[in-house]
Amino acid sequence: MRVWQRVAAIVLTMGIAPFAIAQERSIVMASTTSTEQSGLFAHLLPAFKKARGIDVKVVSVGTGQALDLGRRGDADLVFVHDQAAEEKFVAEGFGVKRYPVMYNDFVIVGPRADPAGAKGRDVAQALRKLASADVSFISRGDKSGTHAAELRYWRMAGIDSPAFANYKQCGCGMGQALNIASSTNAYALTDRGTWLSFKNRGDLVVLVEGDTRLFNQYGVMVVNPVKHPHVKTALAQAFVDWVVSDEGQGVIASYRVGGEQLFFPNAKGGR
Repeated sequence: MRVWQRVAAIVLTMGIAPFAIAQERSIVMASTTSTEQSGLFAHLLPAFKKARGIDVKVVSVGTGQALDLGRRGDADLVFVHDQAAEEKFVAEGFGVKRYPVMYNDFVIVGPRADPAGAKGRDVAQALRKLASADVSFISRGDKSGTHAAELRYWRMAGIDSPAFANYKQCGCGMGQALNIASSTNAYALTDRGTWLSFKNRGDLVVLVEGDTRLFNQYGVMVVNPVKHPHVKTALAQAFVDWVVSDEGQGVIASYRVGGEQLFFPNAKGGR
């Protein structure tokens, strides 16, 4: 009996459907709502499947939650955007290595009339104006990469803990936070990728952009099999190797909404 016939006989004897073997070529990736809601993965992952024959199941949560999934071994790799948290994840032994992949930037959006006078390039100055004006600010408040960046910018503005009357934390993803901001004519910090793909803008426009401190780097890490032996290390590394390759980087660069590029690959020159 040939080898493939023996394997088929064993599979049938054990009551395992033949397609179960093919199903093993799949991985779980914990990632951010910004990469999912921007539409990037709908563009990127089919190209990876075509190139490597591996399915990727995405769990889309905030960066903090995504890293926690990796710490628990509930994902094979993590694709997020909080460099300090990513480096800590690797230093603690939960990730094998951090690879920079791409970047975009954060922007502050708000009502077109801009009652706080926040419009400009200086993110810290804009936040000081928002804190002293009678306006609403919607924070994700979910320990995501965007939330971590927002808190960092408040500290730059000399405000350790924003607590003005109309500062609201929704504990939600980027799309939902923008929906709340749109419906209440409030200000919010968002990554540009999600903003460009967001349809329910209402009267909101980009008011603060161009500050170099608004740089938003994304990184990817395979979960360490020393911590979690069941992790599909080889398949996860195959995704990492592809997404930082010229082919994967080209697919990222080709993703556009309304003619605008949402993410800029920088695997070789990222930080």
